[in-house]
Amino acid sequence: MRIVIAGAGNVGIHLAKLLSGENQDIILIDESEEKLSRLDSSFDLLTIQESPITLHGLKEAGAGDADLFVAVTTDESRNLISAQLAHYLGAKKTVARINNYEYLQPKNKEFFTSIGVDSLIYPEMLAAKDIVDGMKLSWIRQWWEFAGGALVMMGIKLRDNAQILDKPLSELGKELPYHIVAILREGVTIIPSGNDTMQAGDLVYFMTMKKHIPHIRRIAGKEELPDVRDVIIMGGSRIAVRTAQLMPDYMNLKIIESDMAKCNHLTEVCDDKVMIINGDGRDPSLLKSEGIQHTEAFVALTDNSETNILACLAAKRFGVTKTIAEVENIDYINMAEKLDIGTVINKKKIAASHIYQMMLDADVTNVKCLTFANADVAEFNVMEGAKITRNPVKDISLPRGVTIGGLIRDKEAIIVTGNTQILPGDHVVVFCLEGMIKTIEKYFN
Repeated sequence: MRIVIAGAGNVGIHLAKLLSGENQDIILIDESEEKLSRLDSSFDLLTIQESPITLHGLKEAGAGDADLFVAVTTDESRNLISAQLAHYLGAKKTVARINNYEYLQPKNKEFFTSIGVDSLIYPEMLAAKDIVDGMKLSWIRQWWEFAGGALVMMGIKLRDNAQILDKPLSELGKELPYHIVAILREGVTIIPSGNDTMQAGDLVYFMTMKKHIPHIRRIAGKEELPDVRDVIIMGGSRIAVRTAQLMPDYMNLKIIESDMAKCNHLTEVCDDKVMIINGDGRDPSLLKSEGIQHTEAFVALTDNSETNILACLAAKRFGVTKTIAEVENIDYINMAEKLDIGTVINKKKIAASHIYQMMLDADVTNVKCLTFANADVAEFNVMEGAKITRNPVKDISLPRGVTIGGLIRDKEAIIVTGNTQILPGDHVVVFCLEGMIKTIEKYFN
């Protein structure tokens, strides 16, 4: 598969690195030699120093022969122009990164398709959705819904009071209302078997249905943690604006921003009930005056990863239950987990998840690159005659590092066990170590 990526910014570089390990023909185009030089020679891809908004540059990059063309520069207009030109040259599928929410409205989809832009991606909106989803349950680290919410996956940090510690999974019961699909322990992702146990400090990923969430909360020892009602966001970024717009009405929000011009803009674009405060969100006296001691969630969304991590640490010392940090420096993500920051948001990984989905041959409706674990989750639609339907799951011989968490059949969610027989038409949620989705898609198409 030939994939051309326009823009060697943070998202483009991360996407190029991710895809270069998939035995794809990857070309990265950008006019900046400095940006292209950030990729070392160990990655199997070609770089082209040309402008991605010129026909000459796109021809040099082979955009006309691309199976997938992805425009992810920091400039929305350049991305749309680049995608249109690539379509004109013959690219089979085009994707453009945008920062205008209006473009995502369903009524505009036909227009963008007509001008040669097949798909739009807005990382800030996706990040805001993840933040709001995470705040709805203060005691979880990560939350994803599949098949419209029929199945959910939760990442939960276990403490000493969890009821399920130090017991082999095989001894927890046969008809459990959940499936433990992965355990992150000291930076290592484990796809567990029946002999594995959970330990205090593990980040455990549960696949379940919404009706069983109270049960999981109880066995994980999280019943005493308060639900989120009051929220403070540090940093008036676009993600902060979108988060404010997506937050449920029962939550109260304050945004602290040090730049007065940004404060004025926030006042214009946010709802009247959102309180905008001009000040330094790292200032303990300001945080105290704004009631940090009685706040359940603190979200750090400045453009500095270190600042966000340190601010969340400070908020935890004030007793805040739920802290969320935007960490765009991928090298800092493991550090944030070791420091017990809470939830980490990374736009590069979020954008890469959605773009990655478009390069799969199987029918995939959802892909997530997990922030802490070196793992991916994908929702496959099972085709007639697919290999996965020939035997019960235990007899399929799935590759090591792969587990099936659950499925949806006729709108009903089912937790998958070794005896489950997968049928054509099922929607199956698969958890696998990073980089294995292309390996396992052959089981479903």
